[in-house]
Amino acid sequence: MVVVMQAEELAAYLDEVFPQVRGDFVIEDLSDMRARVRMPVAERHLRPGGTVSGPAMFALADVSVYIALIAMKGREALAVTTSGSFDFMRKPAAGADLICDCRLLKLGRALAVGDCMIHSVGMAEPVARATMTYSIPPAR
Repeated sequence: MVVVMQAEELAAYLDEVFPQVRGDFVIEDLSDMRARVRMPVAERHLRPGGTVSGPAMFALADVSVYIALIAMKGREALAVTTSGSFDFMRKPAAGADLICDCRLLKLGRALAVGDCMIHSVGMAEPVARATMTYSIPPAR
C-alpha cells in the first residue's frame, strides 16, 4: 500500500473534521503504514505533579493511528476507535513535547490495528506504548 494523503493535506483535513484539536498535534512524517506525530505539550496537558496526563498521551496515540489510517485510506471521517490498550512506562520529561511513532500492523477493509511508541523529547527510552484498533465503515 502507498500513502494517498500527504501530511499537509491530512493536517488540513483534520482541522476540517476535528477543529476542537486544531494545533494539538503536528504530523512530522508519513510513510507506508507509518506516522510520526508530535504533541506540543502545553499547560492543559499536565496533571498534578507537572507531568503529562494519561488522557493527553492516550489522545496522542489515538490521533496518530487515525492519521496513519487516513494517510493510507484517504478521507474516512467515520473511522472510529473500537479498542485501546495502554502501558505507561515512565514519567515524561518536564516541559518536553511528546513524539508518537505509529505503525499500522493491520489495515483491512473493516479493521485497522496500530502500535504506538511514545517518547518524550530528550529521553532515550519510551514513556508509553499503545495498541489501538479502529473500525472502518463499509464503502458506500
